[in-house]
Order: sequence, then C-alpha cells, then structure tokens
Amino acid sequence: MKEVTIKYKSNKTLEALKELGKYLNFSVSDHKIKTVTEKDDSINGIPIIIGDPKVDIGELHDVFTGKGFDAEELRKTAWQRKK
Repeated sequence: MKEVTIKYKSNKTLEALKELGKYLNFSVSDHKIKTVTEKDDSINGIPIIIGDPKVDIGELHDVFTGKGFDAEELRKTAWQRKK
C-alpha cells in the first residue's frame, strides 16, 4: 500500500481528510501512533530499537568513501561467527 504524508496546520483539515477518506477509500493515521508500534517489533525475539534521527553520521563519510567496501564481501568475512 502506498503512503503519503500531509502536513496541516488546522484540526479542521484533519477532520476533513478523515471524512474524505471514508468516501474515497483511504485511511488517515497518526505518525506518533505508528512510531510506537514500530518499537514493539522484534526479530527472533530480539527487540528492534529505533535509532535517533538527530545523530550526525557525516563524520563517517570519509571513513567509508572510496574504500571499495562490498556488502556481500563484508557478510562473508567480517560478520561470520567463529566456531
């Protein structure tokens, strides 16, 4: 299902979108509610913790740029468990 983000200033606009959604078959959801449900996700019983979007990773650009790292090669070499 495709998603669209709409920014609005007035609560009247939100109510109008909800009413319009009933007739045009689309739903309106709150972004805050969506982020709460994402925090409850887990993979193999390990909870997924959402990262902080305010963190600046720009300093890492020079570390990884031009080094020829390949994701497949990293999985084969660096991420293997030692038996």
